[in-house]
Order: sequence, then structure tokens, then C-alpha cells
Amino acid sequence: MIALTLAEIAEIVGGTLHATDGSPVVTGTIEFDTREVTPGGLFLALPGERVDGHDFAAQAVESGAVGVLAGREVDAPAVIAPPVATAHGNAYVLAGDTDGTGAAVLAALAKLARYVTGRLGAKDLTVVGVTGSSGKTSTKDLIAQVLSPAGETIAPPGSFNNELGHPWTALRATEDTRYLVLELSARGPGHIAHLCQVAPPRIGAVLNVGSAHLGEFGSREGVAQAKGELVEELPEDGVAILNADDPLVAAMASRTKAKVVFVGEDSRADVRAVDIELDEHARASFTLKTAAGDAHVKLGVSGPHQVGNALTAAAIALELGATPAQVAERLGAAQRVSAHRMQVTDRADGVTVVNDAYNANPESVRAALKSLATISRAMQPARRSWAVLGPMAELGDDSVRAHDEIGRLAVRLDINKLVVVGDPARAMHQGAHLEGSWGEESVLVPDADAAITLLREEIRPGDVVLVKASNAYRLWRVAEALLEAGNQ
Repeated sequence: MIALTLAEIAEIVGGTLHATDGSPVVTGTIEFDTREVTPGGLFLALPGERVDGHDFAAQAVESGAVGVLAGREVDAPAVIAPPVATAHGNAYVLAGDTDGTGAAVLAALAKLARYVTGRLGAKDLTVVGVTGSSGKTSTKDLIAQVLSPAGETIAPPGSFNNELGHPWTALRATEDTRYLVLELSARGPGHIAHLCQVAPPRIGAVLNVGSAHLGEFGSREGVAQAKGELVEELPEDGVAILNADDPLVAAMASRTKAKVVFVGEDSRADVRAVDIELDEHARASFTLKTAAGDAHVKLGVSGPHQVGNALTAAAIALELGATPAQVAERLGAAQRVSAHRMQVTDRADGVTVVNDAYNANPESVRAALKSLATISRAMQPARRSWAVLGPMAELGDDSVRAHDEIGRLAVRLDINKLVVVGDPARAMHQGAHLEGSWGEESVLVPDADAAITLLREEIRPGDVVLVKASNAYRLWRVAEALLEAGNQ
């Protein structure tokens, strides 16, 4: 973060000083975990379900923090955030925030991030925002890697994309930061608009509109309305990067006053991919076609869906002055950054484990199954394929149908073995049986431990195993157990 005194922070957030004259200067990072506090930092006192950060204020200062941003008085130098009625109107509420102190701290954090990004934006900082039903984190990682050769680039670790992670990431920026790449998530209308106000983007990309969070939004049209808040918030001199292959995203062009750049395989796209080929790990190579010229791209990340992600990253880099050749080189060098996302690993015995268990929705599971089919058939004879799939969360009334369709798709793609984990995903198992009259090709197991036991008994050298589910089910433990077994 840029250097600010506690007095300056209090003025920015409308707070009051406690146990300090305000002269200490924050020169380090802002942290909400005392284990991450470094000298010169600022500690966020946030309530949680099990512990309250306010109780660790003194410990944070002992660890080097110069002060605390808190919602009530603490036993340390602090800026006390003013109370708020709710966090941000419709924004999320912290679990365990029974007295509103967490809401106050989050609101103050948002004000601080808005001030810092506004000050830096008046100089050389460009803020890039990314949203979509799936692929946000993978695309954010690609964008950051494509932009970083041109200047210091800050991006969040993993999926830090809500009203805590968003300003926390924005406040990592300093006077040396040229690009700030942020992903924006929502659980309701107005959330993305709020995040845009915290750190106003000049470039905004919408990847897709899918079935994720149908339980919150009710329909894909409702999801589209929420995702489109990003392009509505862009300035006139900004750029909206829209997926031409998704009609609901392409239609967002009418909702922005910014310049629009379409990406995709569609012939109308401004930045296109043609002649796409996939290798034995489902890594794509293609010709990147742009108004500034063409270039050959060979990706180092796995999955056909990464083509669209790469096109978004390419379009953003081109808008910021890169050449097609530079973009192709940087995309080729980009690697998977965030854990449990299309992490393809070969065991010594030839078993390939595809750990894509960070999250799951119908669109991302379909893409993962297609990648599994590609990898298993890349060699002759074809390798035996396993899909270990858990529940997809937050689908509302659409849950049974969506799980049923995934089970049927596994049959149509000729996946050899389907292991459905957990009763909430039962419809996936039933759908597979109804589609293909399978016998033991599909099995329903109660939990991850049962899946691990089954796989250890039945997989054999050369098999390809995909593991995917919503993150709450921690199915990545299956992938890690398989890799550990392969090292024994």
C-alpha cells in the first residue's frame, strides 16, 4: 500500500483515532490474519464464526503492525471505523458479525481502497476487472502473466474476489504498480457494481453467463444482468472485452459507453482463435487473429476452455500496447497459478490425475469432461478415463436437472468410469444410468474417503482420472491422495 499515517487513514474512512496520536505511518501490507502481519503493516480486526480479530489486536501490533482498523475499541493503537447499517446495502454479511463491527471494517476498507486506487489511477495505474460464471480465476492468472512483462502487476491469490478480497488486493498496489487485475464475484444484484466503485476498472472483461448461482439470481438472464454491471461501470475512455461466442455476454455491448472489443471463435470477433488443436494434456495451440496481425499461440495450461480465457488476456494486452507476437510469447510462457484448477500431473506409473476440484458448475464440469475425453484419447490405444465428480452447489431449483445432465454427458463422451461422490449429486449417477444403461460403469459413493478407497483398488497404469466438485466438498483430497499413492 502507499504510505499513509493512521491519522490520514482515519480521515479517509471517516473514523476516529484510539490510543494513538495518528502519527505512525503504515508502510506495509494490510492483513486480517495475525500470522501474515509484517512490520509497518495494518491489521484488520474482523469477527469470524469462531474467533474475533478484535481480540488479537495487541498480538498483531507485537508482530509489527503499526495499528489496527477496527469496528470497536481494542487494546492497541487503532482507527475505529464508523458504524454502518449494513455492509454495503446488498453486499455480503460476514459470518459471526453479530454486532456490526465487521460491516463497519469492510465499509472502511472499501473507502480506503477507493482512495488509494483513485490516487494511483491519476498517475500510471490501470485497473482491469474480470467477471463471469466460470473461469474468472484462471483468466485473471493469464491476464496477470501477460501484463507483468510490461510493468509491475498485482492480482489476487486464488479466488479472492468479494468485498474483503477485492479491496485487500487493491491495497497491495503501490506507486510502482502499473496494472491491478481484479476478479469480481457476486451473490446478488448490485455486488459487482459495488466492487467497481471500490476499485474503478478502466478495462472490464465478461467471460460467460452460465448456471452458477442460479439459486441467487433465478435465471441465466438474472445472472447476465448482474455480470453486466461491470461494463456499465466502465468510463467512456474504457474498454469492455466481451465474449462473442456467448449471446448473453455479446448483448452487453449495448449496456456500456466504453469501447467494445469482442473475443472468441465467432467470425465477428475482433480477437479470434482459429485452427485450434489440442495435445495429449488438452493444451491448446491456435492462430491468434487480430487487426494488428496474426500470431501462433501454444498454451501451457490445460483445457479447451482456456482458449477463450487466453483470448480475453490477449485482447487486454493488445489494448495496453502489446503486439500480437508479444502476446503469443507471453501466453505460451504462462502457467497454472492457482491451485486445484486443471492441474494435470502424470504419476510415475502412467496414471494421469487432473485436479480441477476448486469449484464446479454445469459449464465448468462440461469443459472438464471434454478435457478428460481429449486427454484419454490423445494416445492409441485410448486410455481408460475416470470422472470423479461431486456436487455442484448454488443451483437452486435447477440442481437435480443440472446434475442429471452431467451424468448423461459423461455417457455421451464415452467416459469409462463415473464415480459420483455424495448424495447431493445422486442425480448425476441416475442420469448416467438412464442415458446409457450402464452397469458398474457409474457408482455412487458417500464421501471422498470412499472414493479414495475405490480408486486405489481399481485404477491401473495408464488411466486418466478427473476430480471435480464445488470447493466446499474438498474433493481435491481425492486427487492429492492419488498423487501421494503414486509416490509410494
